[in-house]
Amino acid sequence: MTVTSGGPALTDLLHAAVTAVGGSERPGQVAMAQAVAEAIEGGTHLLAQAGTGTGKSLGYLVPALAGGDRVVVATATLALQRQLVERDLPRTVEALRPLLRRRPEFATLKGRANYLCLHRLHEGVPQEEDQGLFDPFEAAERSGGASSKLGKDLLRLRDWADESETGDRDELTPGVSDRAWSQVSVSSRECLGASKCAYGAECFAEAARERAKVADVIVTNHALLAIDAIEGAPVLPGHEVLIVDEAHELVSRVTGVATGELNPGSVGRAVRRAAKIVDEKAADAMLTASETFERLMDVAEPGRLTELPEDLGYALVALRDAARTVITALGATRDAALSDEDAVRKQALASVEHVHEVAERLVESSEFDVIWCERHERYGASLRVAPLSVSGLLREKLFTERSVVLTSATLKLGGDFNGVGASLGLAPEGAHGEEFPEWKGLDVGSPFDYPKQGILYVAKHLATPGREGGRADMLEELAELIEAAGGRTLGLFSSMRAAQAAAEELRGRLEMPILLQGEETLGELIRAFAEDEPTCLFGTLSLWQGVDVPGPSCQLVVMDRIPFPRPDDPLLSARQKAVEEAGGNGFMAVAATHAALLMAQGAGRLVRATGDRGVVAVLDPRLAKARYGSFLRASMPDFWTTTDRNQVRRSLAAIDAAARNAAAS
Repeated sequence: MTVTSGGPALTDLLHAAVTAVGGSERPGQVAMAQAVAEAIEGGTHLLAQAGTGTGKSLGYLVPALAGGDRVVVATATLALQRQLVERDLPRTVEALRPLLRRRPEFATLKGRANYLCLHRLHEGVPQEEDQGLFDPFEAAERSGGASSKLGKDLLRLRDWADESETGDRDELTPGVSDRAWSQVSVSSRECLGASKCAYGAECFAEAARERAKVADVIVTNHALLAIDAIEGAPVLPGHEVLIVDEAHELVSRVTGVATGELNPGSVGRAVRRAAKIVDEKAADAMLTASETFERLMDVAEPGRLTELPEDLGYALVALRDAARTVITALGATRDAALSDEDAVRKQALASVEHVHEVAERLVESSEFDVIWCERHERYGASLRVAPLSVSGLLREKLFTERSVVLTSATLKLGGDFNGVGASLGLAPEGAHGEEFPEWKGLDVGSPFDYPKQGILYVAKHLATPGREGGRADMLEELAELIEAAGGRTLGLFSSMRAAQAAAEELRGRLEMPILLQGEETLGELIRAFAEDEPTCLFGTLSLWQGVDVPGPSCQLVVMDRIPFPRPDDPLLSARQKAVEEAGGNGFMAVAATHAALLMAQGAGRLVRATGDRGVVAVLDPRLAKARYGSFLRASMPDFWTTTDRNQVRRSLAAIDAAARNAAAS
């Protein structure tokens, strides 16, 4: 097969790239590359499930580079972005250059707040009433940088700015706190603009955009892709092909970008910033409205608001109207002669516009939005508003005027692609109408022999977990499994409270070290877990998807229960109810699909290399007994399955013994 008329064969290109990157071609990788090439050539869309170890990045990069169109690759995690930009793309481009007779260019592009702002760095942050008397940089210098972590971070950022070629936060190692970074970065709304800024010619963010304009491949993240789709004003260069890797995360990331939040802290900050610039009448009106809003939020109860309480509705209308007046007043200062006020004005305008937009959305209370109140011990109460569904938005914005390839190790839930497809705005495969784009689903499998490399153990004898917690039988089972495995356990828990309770209980019963998420940085915990084989690591959501530890350090993956969303989750429960009102099965479409995706990702932590062996243990009998259990099991790797507790202990002991013998030899 050729990618372009008279061009090199795709198989030759793939062979050259795989040789350059290292490794060997795999049937699944070849099948994926061919399907991607066909989708690009035909202008259609592809959902490609490619298991761990398939080499999917080359499976889409090679046909994308060969096609000659401009390509955007969007990923969910920093780790994959780095792999693409620092390893896969440089080597692939050099390997393909002799065959393509051209050198494709690539670049990275992220949101403006990811890049250090030279204006903020050198001119300082517009002062706030709660920042104290001194500029933070000045305070750090006066104390020699030793008075606080913030001071040390700021001085290190100033030194790093002179060395960095990109100003990209993700390239700063070790990183700095969000508070420190906020002193040297701006949002797109706060930015003065390259033409007005004294540092516009040197701007890191502008340089990244210029590189992206001339690149053949632009690597970005799901968040920027969502902003590009949602906000109307394009932030990504025009492109003919979009590749979404880690596509199982896309709906969640788009929902996050489309979610608005309003709390007394953000409103108060906007009031303080505006009060320095606008007339007293406008500032007082917004201050009064913000104080009323804060009083009501102090007594607000958490939960979904299907209808705004009357007093809260009035407060939000007052806040919206006051913010609009302030925005008009701030706009009148745009032609002011004092250019040194520009940064202060832009910061104030950004804050007030945010308040106005979210307040207006809350007041409108669209049937397509979900509104709820959250309460945090540290930050107090906040109002949040999110779209009931992003499927229509994605169908309209993502799948028009370009070919889209979505890939992940987990796109096929319950045996088909239709669940994930529906969340993306796609009709069931093969049932395309005029309003639905044509797409194809392809599962290229995995190079791993899951039935021989792994066991799925379901603890059918345990009691069904309840909402109250305190599962003594589960903890007993967990302790016995860990002992049989000789440690080597990744514990995936449905809540942080459950992970903490298990760690506390088992630290007093077992000799193996037990690490707990939150007691150290995630990177340090994973490093320690990987380096010491008897060590166990317990945690919650980020561990279900973020751990890649091949070898004998991870031979038992335990899930304490099926990770259904909380029944009181306002957004997911609203989505479930909407499906039911439309005549569908809300539980299967939302709750079971949510759990299936997490379980597929969690089970994928076990086998990361061809020599890996181990057990995935689910300590929830519903996986074996409930009607939806087959749907969840069909979403996981095809491990050999058992409910025999004695068999699984013998298997774990044998795997442990083999690992010890290998280490001793």
